[in-house]
Amino acid sequence: MKIKRKGGVVLRPRLYLAVALPIAIPILLATVNVDPAATNVAAGSPARRVSPELRYADLVALPAAELPEHSVILTLDDGDTLDAVLTEGGLSRSDSAYLTHRFGQSIDLRRLRPGHLLRFHYDGANRVDSVEMKVLGWGQIEAVRHEGGFNVTARPADVREIETTVAATIDSSLYDALRGEGEGPQLVQQLVDVFQWDIDFFALRKGDSFSLVVSKKFAGTDVVGYGPINAARFVHEGNVYEAFRHDGADRAGYYARAGTPLRKQFLRAPLQFTRITSRFSKSRFHPLLHYFRPHHGVDYGAPTGTPVMTTADGVVVEAAHNGSEGNFIRVRHTSRIETSYLHLSRFAKGIRKGTKVVQGQVIGYVGATGLATGPHLDYRVSDNGEWLDPLKLKSITPDPLGAAELRTFRADVARLVPRLAESAGKVAQAAPKRRALF
Repeated sequence: MKIKRKGGVVLRPRLYLAVALPIAIPILLATVNVDPAATNVAAGSPARRVSPELRYADLVALPAAELPEHSVILTLDDGDTLDAVLTEGGLSRSDSAYLTHRFGQSIDLRRLRPGHLLRFHYDGANRVDSVEMKVLGWGQIEAVRHEGGFNVTARPADVREIETTVAATIDSSLYDALRGEGEGPQLVQQLVDVFQWDIDFFALRKGDSFSLVVSKKFAGTDVVGYGPINAARFVHEGNVYEAFRHDGADRAGYYARAGTPLRKQFLRAPLQFTRITSRFSKSRFHPLLHYFRPHHGVDYGAPTGTPVMTTADGVVVEAAHNGSEGNFIRVRHTSRIETSYLHLSRFAKGIRKGTKVVQGQVIGYVGATGLATGPHLDYRVSDNGEWLDPLKLKSITPDPLGAAELRTFRADVARLVPRLAESAGKVAQAAPKRRALF
């Protein structure tokens, strides 16, 4: 159904629920005529289904003056505006404009997203006497009518954190496994960041499993985000990897049970969630030049614009363009080791010759410049001029925790190890229970 209003046509939001008080009041009166003969079934004969005859002309609508008090809940759909939904709920143009202005003093109306709920309460004269808006991840706004207009009250929800265990087994992908447990996509990236030095996330297999302990942030009953992962365990190809977070004086990091850091000199890959389209080879058939020649790097297929990270701390020694490599960046990490990033669509802001970069910093974006059949990153590593296979690169581990920090770390590990073994369902019982509607 569409309703017309000044400035265009507004789609009617989806109606979720209408509540009438009292519930058992009939809205329509119907007369059912049944043939008396149809009720006489001969003994021993099979029963016959009787279809009542409903006559539309006999249906009578209840007078508007006799309607009970009731509520209607509408949802904000994609493309809706708050003003349109308020008008659809039964408010006049002037009341809708007023409440839109007042609600906008508490929330950013430009960032409203589908799923927010508005409950309209109607009095016995079928006039809206109150409006309540449930803003997901924020709280509620209430507007109650009085003689001069509306009293508007904003009620932001209290934000609290609950430490929770999340566990799953991978069937198709890490993303699907976490989403299947009801978790947000940002937790996928966090888990990858924890084990990025030890696990090749391009090679996960069905049956790999993981568990993690993380603080969920709630605004009322809505999950609005996560704190950092405090502990994690990942089983990949039969190998068990563990990580425990420690906030040091200089920086936070993840460590194994013994206190040795997971962070290595080089990341396993310079970008996230892509696929390997071509590996390091001494003789590869070039798809554009149509002859065999060495391929000194690993190609990662990814959409144009995907962020590319430097795999280790270093200094940019070249950020330029040439015919075959397109836009490329070369980073020197030691007196011998360099990495190169080819076919970029563009460089990140501030990246130029002489720029100091840190591990994981975005330095450019995937593209298809130079000799490329499609968007991808050609990632290369050299040791004193000799090309190395990036997938076989052995990383150097920094120093472990010192004695004082190690004592604190071990106490944290002793608390978190049992949490990793807990089931997600058990811990979820501590989370706030969501009411049916508001």
